[in-house]
Amino acid sequence: MSEIEEIFLLEIKKSFKGIKSNAEKALEQIADADFHFFPEEQSNNLTILIKHLSGNMLSRFTDFLTTDGEKPGRNRDEEFVDKGETKEELFKQWNEGWICLFTLLDELKLENLTAIVKIRNEDHTVIRALNRQLVHYAYHTGQIVYICKLIKSSGFKSLSIPRNPKIALDVSRKEN
Repeated sequence: MSEIEEIFLLEIKKSFKGIKSNAEKALEQIADADFHFFPEEQSNNLTILIKHLSGNMLSRFTDFLTTDGEKPGRNRDEEFVDKGETKEELFKQWNEGWICLFTLLDELKLENLTAIVKIRNEDHTVIRALNRQLVHYAYHTGQIVYICKLIKSSGFKSLSIPRNPKIALDVSRKEN
């Protein structure tokens, strides 16, 4: 296989690890009760996002190369119900999903990248399926970080280079 395919496999692993790490750094800043905070009634909370991501990973990456990524036993609707799970229970689910994904990534061979897999009976190359899930997980982990920032407000420890508060203040003054 080509060097490009080898690089792709390394880079997709790094990308998944990066979004997992960002979400976990944000979640570490949150009190147990805050996992059940709803930003507004139509939004998902941290509990739901964790359950959904885990359920999606387990469905997509169990028997990834041989069965449809939407497993018949998955109860997706249940992922969107906050049943008051503890932080410990949520992190157990979280880790099960990520372990499933990273185990698959470690087992993939370069020749698998152009194989066809199904997600909801739709054909995808392995490359396309992995990119589809990377985008999906980045979307939801971004929501996790944002909700954590809402909860912690000015007490949130930035996950990157924080913006200069003086510049932000100057811009808001100009708008008024």
